[in-house]
Amino acid sequence: MAERNALRLWFMRALFAAICGALIFWRLLPLDILPARIAGPDLIVALCFAWVLRRPEYAPPMIIAAVILLSDLLFQRPPGLWAALVLVGCETLKRRAAGLRDMGFLPEWLSVAVMAAAIWLSYRVVLAVFFVPQAPLALTIMQLIATVAAYPLVVFLSTTLLGVRRVRPGDADSMGVRI
Repeated sequence: MAERNALRLWFMRALFAAICGALIFWRLLPLDILPARIAGPDLIVALCFAWVLRRPEYAPPMIIAAVILLSDLLFQRPPGLWAALVLVGCETLKRRAAGLRDMGFLPEWLSVAVMAAAIWLSYRVVLAVFFVPQAPLALTIMQLIATVAAYPLVVFLSTTLLGVRRVRPGDADSMGVRI
């Protein structure tokens, strides 16, 4: 029984990394030759938040940091800044997950929106302090709104297709110990 749970744990971790890798690959594809007029959602951040709030053992901090750092390098952002901010946001949400568990989806969505806004604002402030060129504020706000709007879809797909459901009292964790 414990071997099966450990196998599922590592399978879900590998699946999380593979989905993030596929999202990075999709974003790197040259599908449009014109510059984007609107900013799309950051699905990797939405996925990290959704999985951390539902099953934090499926998205450990090292995998999150590695995936976001890889995206920093490939998308030519300042290396490590976005990864550190997303990791801090994920860990903060992870600490609040037990309190959000019984409240329903709307407070969870609001918490994710506030955390995403804090991350995007912190990112812009740090870039401004060091005089790093950045995207216009309107594009940043569009990306933030799109990410928050895409969060319910990410949660729905993660829950329905992948089985990443919230931990409930009495459930067993990945090693068979009751939570």
